[in-house]
Amino acid sequence: MIQRDKVEPVQIQCPRCRHTEIIYIPIEELPRCPHCGSQMTIKELLDEGKST
Repeated sequence: MIQRDKVEPVQIQCPRCRHTEIIYIPIEELPRCPHCGSQMTIKELLDEGKST
């Protein structure tokens, strides 16, 4: 299991209107969408070294 203690960027997305943002966890909490007010969810962890 990977331990994630350091600050890492994640891409979050609104499940309702699909608005996306990048935030840093654990510094920032998951915000509400500025467009429709829904709770945003994590879409992707933006780790370095990811292969495509």
